[in-house]
Amino acid sequence: MNIIENSSPIKAVFFDIDGTLISFKTGKIPKSTQNSIKKLREKGVKVIVATGRSINTLAHISHIDFDGFITFNGGYCATTDGKILSKKTIDSNDIQSLVNYTENSPLSFSLMYEDKVEINDATPEVVGMYAHVNLPVPPIHDKENIDTENVLQANIFLRPEAEEEFMKNVMPNSTASRWTPLFADVNPGGISKQIGIEIFCNHFGIDVSETMAFGDGGNDITMLKFTKIGVAMGNANDNVKEIADYIAEDVDNDGIEKTLVHFGLL
Repeated sequence: MNIIENSSPIKAVFFDIDGTLISFKTGKIPKSTQNSIKKLREKGVKVIVATGRSINTLAHISHIDFDGFITFNGGYCATTDGKILSKKTIDSNDIQSLVNYTENSPLSFSLMYEDKVEINDATPEVVGMYAHVNLPVPPIHDKENIDTENVLQANIFLRPEAEEEFMKNVMPNSTASRWTPLFADVNPGGISKQIGIEIFCNHFGIDVSETMAFGDGGNDITMLKFTKIGVAMGNANDNVKEIADYIAEDVDNDGIEKTLVHFGLL
């Protein structure tokens, strides 16, 4: 749907990375998107990344200037100068429960910390996922010395139909979301990209009625529903398109630039 006439001007735009800023086909950010971000910032609009990635896996977008980073799906928010606005770890009991579960049941998972990522095995499925997002396969953790206290996010490789029961029985204090059928992102209970947006709105003194967000996966749903204008990319999952205010063309067809022009931001 179109923006309501006489509504508040947009002062902040939030962008998912994979499948939104970055094409899965080319592994790059289209020139039109790079130029759009530059123009937004020149006009005084805050541009903030909102991703499920960890804070230490953003080198591939470091050539673009942003105003802040929502990482770990809202669990870790930081300004571009490194000021940490919020940081929340997963309940250590849930992490220990996950580790205990895998002692008797085959399940691949990764544990993401502020400064590292570790996995419990390197199956073809796990290796393929990291290749898909252009990241090196993390090292396998030492099973006898797992840091259960400082995990910001876990990735669990199980099918969507098994997610609800698994979370209820194994990680009841955490929440799961996903952008692929291959695995779910697991974060502290109550954490989402919406929470990250609330933190940055407070930091910059911006009302949510002055915000816009772009995304393509299930972990983007909370922020697309929360912001004034929630935009689903043309390549987005169907459940994301269903809740969006507007559906853009896909990332490979200059979807971000065209949408910003459509809404009068460029």
